[in-house]
Amino acid sequence: MSHPELSRPLDRRGFLTLATAGVAGSALSVTVGSMTPAHGATTAVAGVPASGDLALPAPRKREMRAMWIASVVNIDWPSRTGLSADQLKAELVRWFDVAVSYNLNAVFVQIRPTADAFWPSPLEPWSQYLTGRQGGDPGFDPLAFMVAEAHARNLELHGWYNPYRVSMQANLGALVPEHPARQHPEWVWAYGGKLYFDPGIPEAREHIYAAILHSVENYDLDGVHFDDYFYPYPVAGQVLPDADTYATYGAGFDDVAAWRRHNVDTFVQTISERIKETKPWVKFGISPFGIWRNASTDPRGSRTGGSQSYDNQYADSRRWVLEGWLDYINPQVYWQFGLAVADYLELVPWWADVAAQSGTHLYIGEAVYKVTSGVFTDPAELTNHVTFCKEVSASGTPVHGNVWYSANHIPQDAKGAMSRVRADHYRHPALVPTMPHLPATGVRVPVLAEAAPATDGIALKWLDTGPRRTAATSFAVYRAPGHGGVDVQDATQLLATLRSDGAVEQSFTDTTAEPGAAYSYAVTALDRLWNESGASRPRKI
Repeated sequence: MSHPELSRPLDRRGFLTLATAGVAGSALSVTVGSMTPAHGATTAVAGVPASGDLALPAPRKREMRAMWIASVVNIDWPSRTGLSADQLKAELVRWFDVAVSYNLNAVFVQIRPTADAFWPSPLEPWSQYLTGRQGGDPGFDPLAFMVAEAHARNLELHGWYNPYRVSMQANLGALVPEHPARQHPEWVWAYGGKLYFDPGIPEAREHIYAAILHSVENYDLDGVHFDDYFYPYPVAGQVLPDADTYATYGAGFDDVAAWRRHNVDTFVQTISERIKETKPWVKFGISPFGIWRNASTDPRGSRTGGSQSYDNQYADSRRWVLEGWLDYINPQVYWQFGLAVADYLELVPWWADVAAQSGTHLYIGEAVYKVTSGVFTDPAELTNHVTFCKEVSASGTPVHGNVWYSANHIPQDAKGAMSRVRADHYRHPALVPTMPHLPATGVRVPVLAEAAPATDGIALKWLDTGPRRTAATSFAVYRAPGHGGVDVQDATQLLATLRSDGAVEQSFTDTTAEPGAAYSYAVTALDRLWNESGASRPRKI
């Protein structure tokens, strides 16, 4: 790949340099894209049949189904700089419609890729990836627009932020004069051809907290999301230029690595606490590199032989989970079944065991781009991943869903892989899993007043009214064949979810109903965290 964001040796997007296990005293670097699975791409691995022969588990009523929409260097959206406001809006709406067409229920949109903003922030400039010019006003508020459009489709919107990265180039003078890095050059260092805020400087951390929290305070976000970039991925022949910072702030630490991990831990814990102080219902999650540590290095690690984020990005993601600092962990398990250095079959149960210890939700990051690039040769690889996640969850260590990287590759549907995921697992909608530790709101049981034939299907009308409880954020519509009743616990009977428009009377038309067929319908109400009311009395038609 020639894209500048994809060119570094350790990258979430296909060039993940892995150290081969068993090489004493050195790390033999190889590129995952050039590797063959340990047992071959179409050979049964660890009891898992090949080529889509896995028996499909029952559909789940609740699971996270999300996709990443990357803005840095215009990976997904905007597709290029210089688009008009109407073009920017149209592209974003298209991505949200793609999510709906695959029955996804959330989008993770990158809104602060390089110490910049996709909203009018008083602390950082407009992102150059909107207009092509840092500080250039796009003519509207993209974040306000995406909140409205995502919620109109009843999609959760998680703002995706890169904490420390300042610029994809290393020239401080190329930033606009009002940029905080220009105002405080002592906070910044260059490494690997890019600029970063120094994670060891408390004042720099305070700026980042404030920049992120401004969006949380002023927009109706459902989540705050970080990916795998903490301290930068290692660059051969270069040393992180933080010796002076360590000399100033590192007293009491055994070595610089422990101090760097402390800096990242402090950042994660503090932003977690401040998010909840600001809006207790906003979820906080991180998508780290898929390997914490290898068992050959640390017996608590996974049976893998790849790059270790604990050591290379100073990201102690296992600790963040066990300490309860996160609402969800979303590791990038971007590898196939049977890959010796990073086997999907090993990593998903490892993460599930860790997450189960604290009750942190676990979403598995999936590499759709590796089907497009040809690394995943089996068209059933991705659908088998979802099947395996459900089997791990059924064993008692929950896997709450999957997140797909990235938006561009989903409608491309290389080898029909995502169509298979939709047909095998996403045929029906799903509710976002609830988080019992977050504040639920008592919502009223809807009154389903009408179910009647209409020109384009079956028209439903219901009332969201009653004493004491609050209005719903959204609703779930259920349909059962015949007149035998509705089972709202049956995932196959979940027909649709839709956002409330705030009115007492709500409506929905079932355009998929077969003319003349007998059905029973029921409706439930959902609060903003997807906690569900009881069901309305059913209506038969």
